Amino acid sequence: MPTGRVGLLGWPLGHSVSPAMHNAAFEALGIPWRYSAYPCAPEDLPTHVARLLNEEQVAGLNVTVPHKQAVLALPQVTAIAPEVEAIGAANTLTRQPDDTLHASNTDWRGFAEDLAAHAVAVTGQLCLVLGTGGSAKAIAYALKQLGAGPVISVSRAANPPDVCGYGDLAELTEQAGLIVNCTPVGMSPAVNASPWPEGVAFPAQVVLYDLIYNPPRTRLMVQAEAAGARAIGGLGMLVRQGALAFEAWTGRRPPLDVMAAAAERALGLRPN
Repeated sequence: MPTGRVGLLGWPLGHSVSPAMHNAAFEALGIPWRYSAYPCAPEDLPTHVARLLNEEQVAGLNVTVPHKQAVLALPQVTAIAPEVEAIGAANTLTRQPDDTLHASNTDWRGFAEDLAAHAVAVTGQLCLVLGTGGSAKAIAYALKQLGAGPVISVSRAANPPDVCGYGDLAELTEQAGLIVNCTPVGMSPAVNASPWPEGVAFPAQVVLYDLIYNPPRTRLMVQAEAAGARAIGGLGMLVRQGALAFEAWTGRRPPLDVMAAAAERALGLRPN
């Protein structure tokens, strides 16, 4: 297999453990590739991607906030997977033989697989999705594929009937079975922040899934557990969506245990 370069496109990227995770998988499989972080401000996206393709000769990119929707407008993106058409956001770009990019989304499958790994069933459940960005769209898509319903998005910029406001949470949570945080609120370094509004009791009967993995236990997770709810962090989804992207680039399925261990070491959860 020829050497190759891949990496993560986003802004900012100081919290990311993806390079450690992917590079451990490359090493375990004997693939001479390298995964790097490519921080890119929103206004630099077109020129930055052009440079990565032309000068760095990248074979593929993961895409994180705030670029998951914006990358679909890039001229290099000429093929879009069906799930991306449905979601409206991509988190994986794969270089094609003609040097164009194929956009896919592994977030939704990574999330669905991690729900299954935690034995969380959502069929027929009212699910609340905090946020309306690219990750939130992928999560809402996954929940609908799993038979959840209704799936309600919650945002500070409410746009009824599709999106409810945080002021509606007290009423919405009465019947909810799952709450998924798809906002970056509470992510390192702002670890003391939480998207949950003051004065609204967190429901005890729900499962909270926080897509944030750094820190491994967010303030929102602490709030949920204090109320008696079950809380799950986003590290499992990170590993699973990353493994799917790895397979798209290389044609080989990476070892999940190796990727998870590397991510945990990067987060300080196990010794180096």
